[in-house]
Amino acid sequence: MSRRSQKPNRRTSSPRPSASSPREFRLPESTTPALPAVEDFAGLDMPAGLLKTLTAQGVTTPFPIQAATLPNSLAGRDLLGRGRTGSGKTLAFGLALLARTAGLRAEPRAPLALVLVPTRELAQQVTTALTPYATAVNLRLATVVGGLSITKQATALRRGVEVVVASPGRLNDLVERGDCVLDDVRITVLDEADQMTDMGFLPQITKLIQQVRPDGQRMLFSATLDGNIDRLVQRFLTDPVVHSVDPSAGAVTTMEHHVFHVQDETDKKAVTTRIAARDGRVILFLDTKRSADRLAKRLLAAGVRAAALHGGRSQPQRTRTLEQFKNGQVTALVATNVAARGIHIDDLDLVVNVDPPTDHKDYLHRGGRTARAGGSGSVVTLVLPEQKRDVTRLMSDADIRPRTARIKSSDAELSDITGAREPSGVAITIEVPQPTAPARTGDEPGRRSSRRRRSGGGTGSANGTATGTGGRGTDRRAGGAAAGRTSASGGRGSARRSVAGGATESAVGRSPRGSDRRSSGGTATGAASGKVSRGSDRRGGRRGSAA
Repeated sequence: MSRRSQKPNRRTSSPRPSASSPREFRLPESTTPALPAVEDFAGLDMPAGLLKTLTAQGVTTPFPIQAATLPNSLAGRDLLGRGRTGSGKTLAFGLALLARTAGLRAEPRAPLALVLVPTRELAQQVTTALTPYATAVNLRLATVVGGLSITKQATALRRGVEVVVASPGRLNDLVERGDCVLDDVRITVLDEADQMTDMGFLPQITKLIQQVRPDGQRMLFSATLDGNIDRLVQRFLTDPVVHSVDPSAGAVTTMEHHVFHVQDETDKKAVTTRIAARDGRVILFLDTKRSADRLAKRLLAAGVRAAALHGGRSQPQRTRTLEQFKNGQVTALVATNVAARGIHIDDLDLVVNVDPPTDHKDYLHRGGRTARAGGSGSVVTLVLPEQKRDVTRLMSDADIRPRTARIKSSDAELSDITGAREPSGVAITIEVPQPTAPARTGDEPGRRSSRRRRSGGGTGSANGTATGTGGRGTDRRAGGAAAGRTSASGGRGSARRSVAGGATESAVGRSPRGSDRRSSGGTATGAASGKVSRGSDRRGGRRGSAA
């Protein structure tokens, strides 16, 4: 199979619509007939390693969107695929991308294939899903997202990878730093393109796609289609094959939709608590990070194994919380819209909108966490009297006809539909990772966080010393010996700390008001000194030899 598709000349420019007026999506009409769908993977021109891995992973029959799109994407056609969340889109584009890249080797910093996604969670899910298949055809894959070490990601890119799964913000950062070049990218995938445009990534996406090979293949997958998607399709896809496998984009026959009208906030809290205490996992969606934290805390106090997931948590915390939810250590995941896409949990049969979303697309994607891959599930939305009109309009926009009921926390109907029950009342503590220093996220549109400046530490003896002088507001951290006693002296407001350990270590410094001086132990010896200006953050590293 040819690795380079014969494609018509791609437009270098096209009329750009007015940004001031909303646009309806115009489904493109392909001038080249699409190849017919297949009934099984064996009928596709894919490397033997991919077919073998599909069998090993228990994937025997293509989902509808896979059966429809793969013959065309494997042939190198540009493609627009529309299907609801959980419909199998990852393998629909992933198998084609890996099959068409197999046998090639990327130069350092120059990947050959790119998958752009809106969130860190979705990036990690795509990476997890594709890794066994990439391994089967000897392709290297890297994940590039905010919230994790940009240095490690840059190192991986500089060594060379064939496939990059990235959020637009962080990838733009790495391109601007010179750690990644996109000139050799021959296959570009936009996954969940509608959410990326909703999040404000359209300018960054445009900037990135303009850098990939102009004769390359582009595939765009989305659960919903609107004017912003239209702009991407019109500008970057050439004669695309269009597959709209699930036109309703969320109206799943195996999913039940319920609207529970509750009397007031007090009853809403009681209903929420009883649902969360059910025997089985549930995702509870709220609007804000603060309300999610409050509900998680309240549920833990009531005896429910709950944890919050939102954008205010560090990436290690979010990853750990999701793992706890998947393995059952956490049964009630209290989340904001950060969990509305890109999270796949096996056998999750209930999603609750504690706070109804304001946009029908958010409703569809929240609900899409259940009834995935042909499974069944229920979506419950709690509605206060003043929210009734807005929720009615929301359901109409989502083309959903829910079952409605007036519910109190004590009603048997609540238990029948959701499995609600009384919590134990015995407070629970769930271990979560401690917050880490904020990293350069790189996946927030329009934002470039500043880099932290750090200094390396030095040498010393078993009685190592660390000294420093800084202006107001400085943070000094010096590495020294395996510490026994640490002292800090300075002007008004300086901190004094002692650390228990082995050999004696002292840290002495003079600083004006407001300084923060810290010393941390090393393995053998250490001394660090430095001078910094007002407001800086300096950290001394550790270097030593066995005494």
